[in-house]
Amino acid sequence: MSSVLYDTPGPRAKRRNILYSVVFLVAAAAVAWWVLSQLSDKNQLDWEKWKPFFTDSRSWTTYLWPGLENTLKAAAISMVIALPLGAFFGIARLSDHLSVRIPSTAVVEFFRAIPVLILMIFANAAYSQFSNLSSDERPLYAVVTGLVLYNSSVLAEVVRSGIQALPKGQSEAAYAIGLRKGQTMRSILLPQSVTAMLPAIVSQLVVILKDTALGSIITYPELLAAIRPMSAAYGANTIACFTIVAVIYVIVNFTLTTFASWLEKRLRRGKKSTGAVLSAAPTPDGAAV
Repeated sequence: MSSVLYDTPGPRAKRRNILYSVVFLVAAAAVAWWVLSQLSDKNQLDWEKWKPFFTDSRSWTTYLWPGLENTLKAAAISMVIALPLGAFFGIARLSDHLSVRIPSTAVVEFFRAIPVLILMIFANAAYSQFSNLSSDERPLYAVVTGLVLYNSSVLAEVVRSGIQALPKGQSEAAYAIGLRKGQTMRSILLPQSVTAMLPAIVSQLVVILKDTALGSIITYPELLAAIRPMSAAYGANTIACFTIVAVIYVIVNFTLTTFASWLEKRLRRGKKSTGAVLSAAPTPDGAAV
């Protein structure tokens, strides 16, 4: 059975796909075996390298948990600030007034083009020169500043594209019943676009969480920065430390994306139950149905 996107493969194509799958699995298994054998030859799989994470609570209370707390702290503060700021600039870019749209566009494009690490380093230097922050507080402020400036600009584009993706008939109908543009945006467009924007927003929140690791460059004691002293304390088991930290990142990010998927499904069910329009398909003459 064929679909709009592709034709259903025939018998030869199915056999070829099975062959490709088998070859890929064999190649992946060979690579995994080679990596594990190399690690074993370097004594990186010895139990002594991994034992501290399962038997010594100090590895968690002294290094991992404090680092994770700092990571979540910086990420949470950045998310709370970047989300409304991104929504503000995204809506401002849709303004009819040039005095609002042009500066908003300039801010978004400027900070979206600068790497996060440069923003963090610049913010750290600025705080050291023009603020009374202590050396212990300054890295956190610098990390949050860099994350907020960059990710709010990206989120602004997410909000703008999400609103513009809605059928024009939605805003035209609102104007027809006498709603102003601000009322239309607040009551009609934003509620409908939230569900469509949610996957992209969550992806950017995951990026915020991962980018906190860049704070180790400016001595912010986040999770990744805990690897060096932890590895030195337990006999240079760098591979084991990186692996444990990577697993923690995977668990935290998976939890965030799982919650977002649940929230998206809940929002969609709520809109279906209230009869809200989720999407509209254009007809050949260009009208939305």
